[in-house]
Amino acid sequence: MTTTPDLQQYIHHPSRRMPLEAWYMDSSDEDQRLPHKLSPNQPVSLDELKKIGVLHWKLNADMYENDPELEKIRKDQGYSFSDVITIQKDTLPNYEEKLKMFFEEHLHLDDEIRYILDGQAYFDVRSACNRWIRIAMGKGDLITLPAGIYHRFTLDQTNYTKAMRLFVGEPVWKAYNRPADDFEKRQQYVASLQCS
Repeated sequence: MTTTPDLQQYIHHPSRRMPLEAWYMDSSDEDQRLPHKLSPNQPVSLDELKKIGVLHWKLNADMYENDPELEKIRKDQGYSFSDVITIQKDTLPNYEEKLKMFFEEHLHLDDEIRYILDGQAYFDVRSACNRWIRIAMGKGDLITLPAGIYHRFTLDQTNYTKAMRLFVGEPVWKAYNRPADDFEKRQQYVASLQCS
């Protein structure tokens, strides 16, 4: 059996075994850390995510400090600043309050760029037709959410992730909870979408 180069990269790098998985969410109010898949599952492809401005790369997180692939992405995208945050009960001050804040539906006026170095987490984003899409992030996943997209973040049931936050220029992390439709960035984002 021959394998394609894309498949080979998942075989040769342990952190690259599983491609990114995303799906439309159910409307259950159960624990936010559960997968919340519909039955049957309705997967969302990388191409569908790209149509709403969500970009994804799969990298080798074990070498993030000296990864030429990460450096190329940073240079190409203009990600000039980064820091690392560990989200778990023992390391994040005001853990419960922060998790509640991260899970409030909000947008930013700048892109949100996160690279999972260890652990797992979920990003939920709104589709062009306003449905929730859950993106399962694991070690090696780097994601960019465009300015103006409504989204939220939560840990999964492992209650742990370590992530690099990347920024263009000085770090800005100002969230605007929904409704925030009057911002020009939101209007520009909505104008770029087509609901199908």
